[in-house]
Amino acid sequence: MSELLLRWFRPEGSVGRAAGAGAGIGWRAALPWVVPALILLVWQFISRQALVDPTLLPAPTQVLGELADMAASGKLADNLGVSAQRALLDPILQALRTIPGLAWVPLFILWLGIDEGSKVALIAKAAFFPTYLNFMSGIVRADRKLIEVGQVYRLKGRLLVQRVLLPQALPFLFVGLRQSMGVAWLVVVAAELLGASSGVGYVLLDGEMTGRPHVVMACMIIFALAGKSTDWLIARIANRTLRWQDTLPQE
Repeated sequence: MSELLLRWFRPEGSVGRAAGAGAGIGWRAALPWVVPALILLVWQFISRQALVDPTLLPAPTQVLGELADMAASGKLADNLGVSAQRALLDPILQALRTIPGLAWVPLFILWLGIDEGSKVALIAKAAFFPTYLNFMSGIVRADRKLIEVGQVYRLKGRLLVQRVLLPQALPFLFVGLRQSMGVAWLVVVAAELLGASSGVGYVLLDGEMTGRPHVVMACMIIFALAGKSTDWLIARIANRTLRWQDTLPQE
């Protein structure tokens, strides 16, 4: 009786159909790789027959060999780690940068209170991103030939950053600092208008509330002079730090 039930639920052709189904699944799994495999074969044939200049289209075996060499030397892991950090960190910072500065005010007040902490945090947040964007732009635009020369002299990690990347990015860093100081003075006014009891921004608001335009204009002149003074100071520091560059001094 049990054998009849087994035959009823598993007929003789079921094993063959199951094997055929398994083969079909395997073929469907391999199907997406057919086109890449054909491309590699055609690519290898073109390279072997020298139908294209090897400097324009190297052979797949040469590319795979280079990948193997990079992996063996540790260069692949180092550079992949840097790229991964950029891919994870930079989008987050860019997203934070797009949040309006005034949108942070309620959160800073909740976290740090209405005293100096929230104002300093608001100014620091606004001043950070111009420096960050310019500095990262300087690193990205670093001369790759100089990087390769540094690698020839076995510079890697901290030494490569210190002797090659940082000097290349310093001009961009100072440009970012000058922009950040300008933004900082702008945000100081907004921060001191939000519940401050002292500061030039508070005096400006008080002059506006009491109808004294001469006080408002005097505060505006103070902010202009303060902003120009800090910009001049950073420019002087940049000229001394970057005196090795063959460029005109910053003003």
